[in-house]
Amino acid sequence: MSQVIPILRRESTSLSEQAYSQIRSMIITLELEPGSLISESELMATLSVGRTPIREALRLLANEKLVEVYPRRGMFVSRVDVHNLSALSETRAVLEIKAAELAATRSSAADHVVTKALIAEIKALKGNLDMATLIGLDQRIHHHIYQCTHNDFLTAALDNYYAHALRIWFLALERVAGLTEAVIEHQVLLEAIASGDAKAAAKAMRDHVEGFEASIRKSL
Repeated sequence: MSQVIPILRRESTSLSEQAYSQIRSMIITLELEPGSLISESELMATLSVGRTPIREALRLLANEKLVEVYPRRGMFVSRVDVHNLSALSETRAVLEIKAAELAATRSSAADHVVTKALIAEIKALKGNLDMATLIGLDQRIHHHIYQCTHNDFLTAALDNYYAHALRIWFLALERVAGLTEAVIEHQVLLEAIASGDAKAAAKAMRDHVEGFEASIRKSL
């Protein structure tokens, strides 16, 4: 793809965290190709950081199963295995649905301001939208919902599973139909959260996750 699609990054306060965030983005967007050998020296040159921050970042990414470590062979970018799609969708369905329910019941006044702003942004979508805009908005919506749970453990888990789902999405990006519709359907979900309707939020999230799996399967 010719255009750069940004990945949301966690707040970085150290060189290791900055390296982690940047390498993670490179893996998710497939800039670092699945299955490719990771060169610490190349990453050091690309990111302008030392070896220690790079190694710490790779250790964290290995814990998230985005990097695979083989003794005496080196570190490799994890392959994107579409056979894991069902297992990933099953896991996301459970956690994302719970997150939607909690977001509907726990959102603060500040959360509601962001929720309403996202709804307005969806309503304003018009014409043929580029992938960067759509995927960027999808990321912001999901991460906002995670934050609305006010549960750091759930947020961290969901962030990890979303990253794996996004890698599959990038793999099939040019063949996926209905990308705009998939983002627009978040409006129902966000409106349910804004109104505090946990049951409706759970249903909307289930429909979204199942729809994601179905659309990806059609394209692969």
